Amino acid sequence: MSNYRLILAILGILLVIVGLAMIIPAMVDLFVGHNDWQVFLVAAAVSVFAGGGLFLSNRGGSLELGRQQAFILTTAVWIVMPAAAALPFAFGEMNVSYTDAFFEAMSGLTTTGSTVLTGLDTAPPGILMWRALLQWFGGIGIIVMAIAIMPLLRIGGMQLFRMETSEVTSEKALPRVADIVKAISYIYLILSLICTMSLWMTGMSLFDAATHAMTTISTGGFSTSDQSAGNFESPLVESIMVVFMIMGALPFLMYLHVVKGKPGSFLMDSQIRWFLTIILFGIIIMIIWQILNESIPFWIALRHATFNVTSIITGTGYATVDYSSWGGFGTAAFFFFMFIGGCAGSTTCSIKVFRIQILVETVRCQFMQLIRPSGIFKPHYNGQILPEETIISVTSFVFLFLAIFALLTIALGLTGLDFLTAISSAGTAITNVGPGLGETVGPSGTFKSLSDPAKWLMSLGMLLGRLELFTVLVLFSRRFWQR
Repeated sequence: MSNYRLILAILGILLVIVGLAMIIPAMVDLFVGHNDWQVFLVAAAVSVFAGGGLFLSNRGGSLELGRQQAFILTTAVWIVMPAAAALPFAFGEMNVSYTDAFFEAMSGLTTTGSTVLTGLDTAPPGILMWRALLQWFGGIGIIVMAIAIMPLLRIGGMQLFRMETSEVTSEKALPRVADIVKAISYIYLILSLICTMSLWMTGMSLFDAATHAMTTISTGGFSTSDQSAGNFESPLVESIMVVFMIMGALPFLMYLHVVKGKPGSFLMDSQIRWFLTIILFGIIIMIIWQILNESIPFWIALRHATFNVTSIITGTGYATVDYSSWGGFGTAAFFFFMFIGGCAGSTTCSIKVFRIQILVETVRCQFMQLIRPSGIFKPHYNGQILPEETIISVTSFVFLFLAIFALLTIALGLTGLDFLTAISSAGTAITNVGPGLGETVGPSGTFKSLSDPAKWLMSLGMLLGRLELFTVLVLFSRRFWQR
């Protein structure tokens, strides 16, 4: 029972952090004279009071966290935090229902970027800042989870990126992980500041530069305008965003290698090479498609393809044009781009490049075995032979990912959505990308018109996608609770 008290104590600390973070948008609203600062302060007080009560009533227990408790804590964190973060949306000037508020908060913290809010160009600055902060905190939270938790829980092949030992309670591993997490947090902050300064120097206001830097490096995609990044109509702004979207989608552990004087690590990592190659290939085919079928000049096609392909593959979800109007091939291409994702240990989600590599390598070995039955062919990753456990873990993850995507599509269809809206909404939720396809939920639309059941289903999809499926689903196993 003491381990469960530790879970409640940690949740209490995180609720206090959420409450304290609300002071930032409160100060922004107070500075411009907007009354929403009062809403943020009340929501902050509620969160701090609830979190403080949880912590004080559960402190003093065991400081060791077992595997079972780690699963419970990880899921609980990503449910409780959006529940608290939703309060300013529900009771502020935006005046949306709690369903919409929870959807927006879940979309923010999971860095999905789907939104139910309209009129962002005239929205209170505090709300815009809060949306950006949620994605920024969500981004670093995802990196920490991918580096410190997922490898230890052996989910979906993430054990490949284990840093120390498989024991969650190891006294030797925790200080090492803590040091790495601290270093990566500094790198994340520095990259955010560099992105802010770069955008500010293009002529953007400091507020827009800061909020877009936070949602770019976190590959979140929330903007301060209904027109998303297209509002700025600036090739320079788009170029800076492309660079930092890619940086957010790269493994943050690799930045530590650069800091330690080993920049060659980037080029030696096959995952990074595959990721950059996939983006380049996607950009080229979309340039050719626009020129041949949309009669768009090369430089405009290059600009549109580079930004929007990068945005969708990295799961950021910014848009400068409505790419769902680029015809059948364009729509299909962007739909499949959703499922790629970035690198392990980054702020991105979806299937991720390393899993695609492992699947391709496994299929290659199977083909070679058919051609040469007497040969021995072992799948490799980064020059190392893949353990059978990792291959099974990855294939299981991808199968489950596609199965849940199909079930979510059917469930959304039962709420009354048409096929394109249902399938793209399910896809964008479980891949944590943001915009869907079509007139309703495409880059030029929002999810506001969806029914409440559809929004709760999408919120569940965002949670499952963000936590790599197994983290949540294992909680529904009877054996899990009997351990």
